[in-house]
Amino acid sequence: MASSVNLVASSIKKFRVEKGFIVSSGKDRFDKSISLFEGDTFFTKVSTKDTDGDIFVFESSRIKEGGPSHHLHFDQDEWWYVVSGQFLIKVGDVTYQAKAGDSVFGPRLVPHSFAKVGEGEGKLLMFFQPAGKMEDMFKKISEGYTKGFSEEQQDKFREEHGLKRVGPPITNFKKW
Repeated sequence: MASSVNLVASSIKKFRVEKGFIVSSGKDRFDKSISLFEGDTFFTKVSTKDTDGDIFVFESSRIKEGGPSHHLHFDQDEWWYVVSGQFLIKVGDVTYQAKAGDSVFGPRLVPHSFAKVGEGEGKLLMFFQPAGKMEDMFKKISEGYTKGFSEEQQDKFREEHGLKRVGPPITNFKKW
């Protein structure tokens, strides 16, 4: 029995990093940021590969106002921590006005979206648990894989990566 447990433990260990690491401010875990959403830049801090798919953490930097369409994740919880700037973060029917130091949690299967509001750069630390296919999806979009896709093709691509668009982006920006 002990040898079976050791075998399972050693096979799990193969897929996880064995040492801690630091990712400096403004840097990406692999020195290759992900750019998408018309000016949104993602800096991976903890990769799906580091945790065998348990978590994916990245910093999102955005200059323009706005954000993604209202959507839900089939299997991932999502957490946002505002590093700088101001954001509207809608989870279910509630819209939160979040500023630096605030965090918002969005459970799986609950529709959500966010939008950067106001002048200057906004930064979010975003966390997916489990990681699912989110990192892969963002990389493919950044590399132009979905360029020229119809709305139907985009929706199919999203669903293949564990999420579904359920509404438009937040557009009712309020200046604070």
